[in-house]
Amino acid sequence: MENIKRTEIVDLLKRTDYGQTVNVKGWVRTRRGNKNVSFIALNDGSTINNVQIVVDIEKFGEEYLKPITTGASLSVNGKLVESMGKGQSVEIQAEEILVYGTADPEKYPLQKKGHTMEYLREIAHLRPRTNTFGAIFRIRHNMAIAIHTYFHEHGYFYFHTPLITGSDCEGAGQMFQVTTKNLYNLKKNDDGKIDYSDDFFGKSVSLTVSGQLEGELAATSLGKIYTFGPTFRAENSNTPRHLAEFWMIEPEIAFYEIEDNMALAQDFIQYCVRWALEKCTDDIQFLCNMFDKELIERLNFVVNNDFKRLTYTEGVEILKEAVKNGHKFEFPVDWGTDLQSEHERYLVEEHFKRPVILTDYPKEIKSFYMKQNDDGKTVRAMDVLFPKIGEIIGGSQREEDYEKLARRAKEMGVPDKDIWWYLDTRRFGTVPHSGFGLGFERLMLFVTGMQNIRDVIPFPRTPNNCEF
Repeated sequence: MENIKRTEIVDLLKRTDYGQTVNVKGWVRTRRGNKNVSFIALNDGSTINNVQIVVDIEKFGEEYLKPITTGASLSVNGKLVESMGKGQSVEIQAEEILVYGTADPEKYPLQKKGHTMEYLREIAHLRPRTNTFGAIFRIRHNMAIAIHTYFHEHGYFYFHTPLITGSDCEGAGQMFQVTTKNLYNLKKNDDGKIDYSDDFFGKSVSLTVSGQLEGELAATSLGKIYTFGPTFRAENSNTPRHLAEFWMIEPEIAFYEIEDNMALAQDFIQYCVRWALEKCTDDIQFLCNMFDKELIERLNFVVNNDFKRLTYTEGVEILKEAVKNGHKFEFPVDWGTDLQSEHERYLVEEHFKRPVILTDYPKEIKSFYMKQNDDGKTVRAMDVLFPKIGEIIGGSQREEDYEKLARRAKEMGVPDKDIWWYLDTRRFGTVPHSGFGLGFERLMLFVTGMQNIRDVIPFPRTPNNCEF
């Protein structure tokens, strides 16, 4: 086969130099035709769009073309011609075809028919080859690039926080332990507790639930930082919104108060959504057509509306009023309760009809490090609430007062020995500072319109599931 430089399909579809001999490589999506001519739809992952290969059967012989079935991989040399068919501007008239690999139609699981999302999760090693998951993972890449670009252009430093940690940042206790010990023969001390002195780190350590505490250390020296990495929660939550391993983006900024934090959250997330609309147009249009007719409208809704800011107390009043007027919620709502996503979505979708930032939550339902308000009851927390998702960002102004922070940590059972280094930032040159966390997969759910968080990460880790 003549050696011609390969053109990726995303670039080939933009070309107009008809008559040129070109080379494309990719996987067969479909092959159809009659006894004289075959039409092969070829895709190489660079775009949602396929290129059509027109094959004169007489030229190649029926036998030679037999292995070209859905899933087979090919290299094709041919002439670039203007397409007469609908849906594409160019196609290739095949001159040479090399079959790299075949895919037995009896065994290849991705035949040309609709597959359920549940079925595709069982074959997560092959699902990126479908149009849907190709689109999702190209968008995922773009969202990561948007995040880095935003922070880089705004003078933030990308800071790498540890994945293995000795502290439980959220006080949640739901952490995966990391050990080299023989679990069948654990040495205990006199109190009957596990003795970690002979373990790799000489103490009990876990996978991180958040890079925030270490991020704060960096913010109080570099000024503005962000983390972007995997985090782990050993929560036994089998829901469409929870993963045991997911990615988090956490900016932390010195000299930022809660108002600055809210402005940053809005600007940042609008930037990411705008990026998706501008740079992932074909993929988003495909997902809009196939799964969620209102997707593009909803993305524009977030980009074009200022986020409504109100306190938790005001939010609860609105929700109680709604109940009084006959609105039915599955979960009760009262001052002091943690809002459920149905409550958050009511405020966004029905009451204000725009994204909402809720602030000043009861201190009892928030973490120990949040700045306490003068009322003694609430903290300077903020949650950004989105349509269809509910909470997409959670953050706060951090407590910079050493005494208050140490007292609150003690009240919430966070041992001094685990956070002495964190408390030091309040002892030496403390400053007001703020930050937030954005779950990357929550952003992906919003931008793609998918219903289940397991479908926006390549290999989901959930209770009883660690395949691939």
